[in-house]
Formats: sequence, structure tokens, C-alpha cells
Amino acid sequence: MKKLFLIPVLLISFSCQPKSKTKKEVAVEPIPEKVLLSQEDLQQYETAYFASGCFWCVEAIFESVKGVKEVVSGYSGGPEKNPTYEQVAYGRTRHAEAVKVYYDPEIISFQKLVKVFFGSHDPTSLNRQGPDRGAQYRSIAFYETKEEKKIIDDYITLLVSEGVYDRPIVTEVEKFDVFYGAEDYHQDYERKNPNNSYIKAVSIPRYNRFKENFKDYLKEDAH
Repeated sequence: MKKLFLIPVLLISFSCQPKSKTKKEVAVEPIPEKVLLSQEDLQQYETAYFASGCFWCVEAIFESVKGVKEVVSGYSGGPEKNPTYEQVAYGRTRHAEAVKVYYDPEIISFQKLVKVFFGSHDPTSLNRQGPDRGAQYRSIAFYETKEEKKIIDDYITLLVSEGVYDRPIVTEVEKFDVFYGAEDYHQDYERKNPNNSYIKAVSIPRYNRFKENFKDYLKEDAH
């Protein structure tokens, strides 16, 4: 059965863009401890890069997938060096909010990560996901090798041939260049800030829709 992942547009002022109290927001309930892997540990895994809207949402989705060991929120797709959140979120660079996914290819393939990417956002929405507007929220599937590019291109061709969407796919397929990690307070943002208004209204519903459609992909603690 074909499943179309569309993010509803909210007629309210929720946005992933920075606000004056962003850094001070904390969850009311205790935050479960997360096992942190060192850079040495992470070097044994493969990496993949995607952009599909607010990275708070995208990070949480990929973190829930079996075989994914770590996800880092950051910026990619533009020429500017060392961009900041304020610069990217307000469209002052050509970067998009993106994620770096560390994964174990013996558990999950790049092809399946591409399916997660397309199945967790609306790839027909130009420069927008949900309430977040601007090129910094555009859809990009990055590739590092010719094989990865073919996997992405072939999957797009499949989606089009099966008529999964009633509008053209506008996802950019882009050769990966550089990734800049976002500021520390953005990492694991959804997990640490479940009571944030944007997280409650946009990010968590998006995550739940993904879980409903990708039950077989989820880690045990993500069900």
C-alpha cells in the first residue's frame, strides 16, 4: 500500500527558527540518560547526510531507526564556512538544516536510510516543511559515492513511476561537501525539550506519523 507522508500546515506561529528563550528551555520531567559514543567509536560506522526541514525533527526520526548509532544536527549544502544557527535559520546562508547519520551497514543499508528520508517528510514541498519556510528547510539527499547517487535516483524514479505523490518531487540530489555540527543545545533537542511548544505541536506528531508507517524499522525502545 502506498503511503504518502505529508506534513500538515499549521495556522499557528510555531517555528523551528530561534527565539529568545530557546537556550533556556528545559523539560519538566527527568531526561533519560543517553549512551554517548566517542569519536573513536563512531569512526567504525558509515555516514549519511540528509536535510528535510527542522533538524530537531529529523534527528529524532533517524535516532529511532535500527542500525543508526548516532545522529548529529548541523548545517550543509552551502558555501559559507562555520555557519551559526541564527544565520542559517534566518536564511542568511545557502546552507540547509541537516543531519549526519552514523549507521551500521550490517544492520541497515543506505538504501533503507533513503526510504526513511523520503518516508518521513514531504519531498514535494519546495523550500518548506510544515510551518517552517525558506531554502534552509529544503529537501536534500546528499551522496558521497556514485553508488549512493544511483540509489537515490533509482528510488525517486520508483516513487514517480508508482505515483506515490500527486506533485513533482523537488528533493535536491547533491554531492556531499562539508557538514558543520550545530551548537550543543540543538543536539537531542526533541528528547531534552518535550514540553517545547514547537516540539509538542510539530516535531512529535511528525515523529509519530513516521513510527506508524515504519514499525519494522524501529529500535525496541522507540515503539
